[in-house]
Amino acid sequence: MSKPKVLILCTGNSCRSHMAEGILRNAAGDLFEVFSAGSKPAGYVHPKAIAVMQEIGIDISEHTSKHLDQYLEAGIDTIVTVCGNASDACPVFPGNVTRYHWGFEDPAHATGTDEEITNAFRTIRDQIKNTFEAYASGYREAKQLSLTEVKQRF
Repeated sequence: MSKPKVLILCTGNSCRSHMAEGILRNAAGDLFEVFSAGSKPAGYVHPKAIAVMQEIGIDISEHTSKHLDQYLEAGIDTIVTVCGNASDACPVFPGNVTRYHWGFEDPAHATGTDEEITNAFRTIRDQIKNTFEAYASGYREAKQLSLTEVKQRF
């Protein structure tokens, strides 16, 4: 049986969506196929996103910025948008899929010293990590409960 496909969307597909993809794949790659894309891809993955993910042992250096169009016919089961403010142009994905919106501020807009900007990336990374690991844990628990119920019936 194939794993459910989760697509994480953001506008530029350069920071938040890649961090979320790496974290969810790390936490639940056995449960999901995980992808990320954007409605207006930046064409690169932000170097600071790569660096702060490496700090927690997750390598996203081979990720590429992709347009959501390439997933329109991919059989996506769940869409998660991670754009922050309501004013962001969060992409819309057509079709009958489960949708979540977990907004995070865009660390690429952080200002200050190099260390302050890096800390902004760390803060968003940690918020994303907490959210997506909780999602993975809840999904895993629900799946286990469903299996237990099925076993009890037979």
